[in-house]
Amino acid sequence: MKATIRLGRIAGVPVGLHWSVFGIAALLLVGLAAELPRAFPGRWPGWYLLAAVLAIGLFVLSLLAHELSHAVVARRNGVKVEGITLWLLGGVARFGGEALTPGAEFRIAVVGPAVSAVTAAGFFLLSWLTEAGELFMLGAGVFGYLAWINLLLAAFNLIPAAPLDGGRVLRAAVWRWRGDRLIATVWAARAGRGFGFLLIGFGLFRALSGTGFGLWWVLLGLFVATMAGAEEHQARTGAALEGMRVQDVMTANPETAPADITVADFVRDVVMTRRHSAFPLLDSHGGLQGLVTLNRLRSVPVERREDSILREIACPPNQIPLVRPDEPLSTLLPLMNGCADGRALVLADDRLVGIVSPSDISRAVAIHALHYSPRPGQP
Repeated sequence: MKATIRLGRIAGVPVGLHWSVFGIAALLLVGLAAELPRAFPGRWPGWYLLAAVLAIGLFVLSLLAHELSHAVVARRNGVKVEGITLWLLGGVARFGGEALTPGAEFRIAVVGPAVSAVTAAGFFLLSWLTEAGELFMLGAGVFGYLAWINLLLAAFNLIPAAPLDGGRVLRAAVWRWRGDRLIATVWAARAGRGFGFLLIGFGLFRALSGTGFGLWWVLLGLFVATMAGAEEHQARTGAALEGMRVQDVMTANPETAPADITVADFVRDVVMTRRHSAFPLLDSHGGLQGLVTLNRLRSVPVERREDSILREIACPPNQIPLVRPDEPLSTLLPLMNGCADGRALVLADDRLVGIVSPSDISRAVAIHALHYSPRPGQP
């Protein structure tokens, strides 16, 4: 998930907010502003609003600390970290690869809940200290609320189901036991789908029985089940492509386009006469200027196409996955997202030599399935 608002870097890791984080912030603000006066009556109304805003800010910082711990430990264990995004259901640390050993997988996974537990202990201590005087009872209530929510965050994340941290711990344990990353990932993913369906069922029960608001649990269950299924699919794809190089699947010498023509000319002279859906853009010296896809072309209104230059609407070079022909194909899979619409460009000595699309990957997986059967014991 890409950030909508970029906040900068912390410990060298890009951090951002997705727009949906404001949804959970608004819900918490309304809930706390209504609950605090009942729990601590008799204060000036402005104090309740300030306390609610403080609680939300500290809660977001707690989520950031949780995800940042994953990122820092991942980098120390040789895993590339692309960034952290805070959103509606918490936070996501995006990795550009996989842990190389079960031990590294365990350390990366367990540190998040550990940090949340330590954060909870810190807020419990602050709550106890602020209870010393009645003037600070409202603050004590806020700190107590944050302590419990961080404790719940730690406990929930330790449930052994992908994509939760507990699912990563389960994968590390099965990986160590069975010696097979794919089997471990499938176990964790299936546990995740089962847990997601339980959450969906619980949410529907609460909604239909009138015992509470169940939509939140349904959304959370859908997220868990969907992400778990995606992890299993990616793991099976990676296993099918094991040992393959980028050059084995890329389309060599892709058709390119000049970067300085108008969108209208490009659509008329190139798109309408070619069957490709993505075109690398080069300057007069062969330097990469971007990548334009049919999706990006569709985003340009018809009345602006005569005045829009292709380079202006293309995915810029610094956001396109760039790889070498001899790189393992498995390292490319996590990178094929973003503005390049799932494409990656292949460079050799700074010269464009190929392009990889999702259909190239799918074809390689299908050909693998024609020639190879699963290993004994492989799910």
